[in-house]
Amino acid sequence: MMRFRGITSKLYSSRLSPTSKSFLTSSSSSSAVVPPLLVRNFHGSIIPKFQGNVLFSRVYMSSSSALLDEEVMRGSRSIGSLKAVEDQHGGVIINMEESMNSYVFASMLEASISQWRRQGKKGVWIKLAREHSNLVASAVEAGFKYHHAEPDHLMLVYWIPDTPNTIPANASHRISIGAFVINTKMEVLVVQEKNGRFSGKGLWKLPTGAVNEGEDVCAAAIREVKEETGIETEFVQILAFRERHKCFFQKSEILFICMLQPHSFNIESQVSEIEAAQWMPIDDYVAQPFVQENELFNFLTKVGLSKLNGKYCGFSTMLTSTSSCKKSHVYINTKDSADLL
Repeated sequence: MMRFRGITSKLYSSRLSPTSKSFLTSSSSSSAVVPPLLVRNFHGSIIPKFQGNVLFSRVYMSSSSALLDEEVMRGSRSIGSLKAVEDQHGGVIINMEESMNSYVFASMLEASISQWRRQGKKGVWIKLAREHSNLVASAVEAGFKYHHAEPDHLMLVYWIPDTPNTIPANASHRISIGAFVINTKMEVLVVQEKNGRFSGKGLWKLPTGAVNEGEDVCAAAIREVKEETGIETEFVQILAFRERHKCFFQKSEILFICMLQPHSFNIESQVSEIEAAQWMPIDDYVAQPFVQENELFNFLTKVGLSKLNGKYCGFSTMLTSTSSCKKSHVYINTKDSADLL
């Protein structure tokens, strides 16, 4: 049996159709049974074979002859490796910056993994921007798993050796703050939220919110108070923090209760999230049934009042430098660590 070799799209277009027509004509004029079509796979297309002296028409999966040319040329080239940089843990990181055909990507990824396996590499990270989402299916088919996603990219991971996988899991905690702001009249700054589990319940609560990426806890507390109430404040201390689990898309949360000193007093509520805001006498705040019945809220209120009375010391911030000369905040008990400063 002869195989059809070295065919270009031009040859297909000029030779296949006439041959097919002649075969169909001769077949229709005789009682011969049409033999089954024999094909072989070639980069997602079906390439014809000779059977006897008859050439069967090609079954096309490409949408144009230009794509067919690309398939043939791709098959004739040697498969290269994907560009990657080594990480600090014996693995590699691929940052896909250019568009690529998913079939080409799949072949190059397979070749690259084989190469990295021979080199003793461990974890493989692929960063795919949104515009390269056409490559996700190929990566998953190759054994990659989702690690995390950001608004502009998806990160996938693959563990090469037959050893326990030591790739760190995705971030496990969400960091948030609660702001305890009291003025000289012993009034606490409180809000009623438009959304969330406290919406519509008439509950006055402390301003709260999530810490942004790259944001310090002390800065987040000041920002959240400003956004929700329009009040300018100065960070004083972290009074306490609370941890809970499986609360935000099955992630854990750490809530830092921060005391802040107000530098302005005219409230301007955040229209999109806050139903109302006010300076509320601390006794009225404590007397709310929800605060009285909720052990956590009740205890944290007592901590704040104890701080105001000079009977409690929280954690103040101290700006330090890391070994890489980056600035970092350390939160310490200044009362008990006075001799260290």
